[in-house]
Amino acid sequence: MQLSFLGPLFERPGPWATVYFDSARNDESGAKRRELSVRQACRTLQQEGADAATVQAVHDALTDIGPAEDPAGRVVFAAGGEVVLSHRLSRPPWRQVACWAPLPRLTPLLELSGQDPACLVAYIDRTGADFELRGVTGPQDAGHVEGRQQPVRRTASADWSERHFQLKVENTWEHNAGEIAQALCSTYEECGADLVVLVGDPRERPAVHERLPEEVRKVTVETEHGGRATGSSSVPLEEAIERARRQYTRRRVEEVLDRFRAGRVGTDRPTDAVEGVPALVEAAREHRIDTLLIRPDGPELGREAWVGAEPDQLATRRTDARILGESDPVSARADDALLRSAAVTAADVLIVPPSDEDGPDVPAGGLGALLRWSYEPNPV
Repeated sequence: MQLSFLGPLFERPGPWATVYFDSARNDESGAKRRELSVRQACRTLQQEGADAATVQAVHDALTDIGPAEDPAGRVVFAAGGEVVLSHRLSRPPWRQVACWAPLPRLTPLLELSGQDPACLVAYIDRTGADFELRGVTGPQDAGHVEGRQQPVRRTASADWSERHFQLKVENTWEHNAGEIAQALCSTYEECGADLVVLVGDPRERPAVHERLPEEVRKVTVETEHGGRATGSSSVPLEEAIERARRQYTRRRVEEVLDRFRAGRVGTDRPTDAVEGVPALVEAAREHRIDTLLIRPDGPELGREAWVGAEPDQLATRRTDARILGESDPVSARADDALLRSAAVTAADVLIVPPSDEDGPDVPAGGLGALLRWSYEPNPV
């Protein structure tokens, strides 16, 4: 999961109010429950020291959240008397979270937004395709491509001239499949999608698929549901897209964990992976984290870290944070500090499933990382 959409949270100083809010069901009891939840969240922020202007901004934002627009609820981040970012959740929080802290509270967002990969959907027919990017901020138009418009329809006649016409039609289809595949590859690279879903014409769709280069084809799936025509969207199509995203995420987690286990083996040679807060803090300071691994049930997520105004000003001891140039470091959760660093340095973030009771603790303490370059352990 890329965290670039959280950029506004790191462009201004804290402290921060964070509230994960369940919009409840759309009836009279739901409205009363929402009102009570808003009061409780604001009361918690006040008790933890939030200023009145920020509490009021949060109150106003939460009051506007309803089940019709946000059935699973939203998370609200506020500082300095205004809401800086409000983000829709994919599923409701199992309990309301409200806190006032030096950094935004981010780990619950990763869980409640899911690890939805950026998905490029191509709606294909025999004349072209429309592209749509689906990511954490919702569906976005990603452009379109038009091929040759004539001839595209065959006839049923066996006459020689008609067979010649049919051949021209098939040539048009083949040409357009190549045009669509080329445009799809360009869009895939430009938008940074993780996977591709092909929707539409049953003949043109596989023709486009087979013309994609290997690196794109291996992350591409097809679905028979839906099409390019207006109104062709359907529940089965949405389910197929979400299924493709879940399968991609599952494979991604398995691949990253395999790399992590292999990379951390041995302490007497260069390693490609680290775990534990001290090692991660050091890697974050040097911008070496490529993929940050977080296991939500890990005991070290709430471990104390010391942070400054800049994302690479983080340490496990206050004196070390001062050495980094921050005269007045503040105490923060380790996971929030590492997530801020990951977001600013364009690192990927991956939520890993809870450890098996009979299996190893991976990553140890709940925090680990794959590195951008190998790390040479210091000799003991």
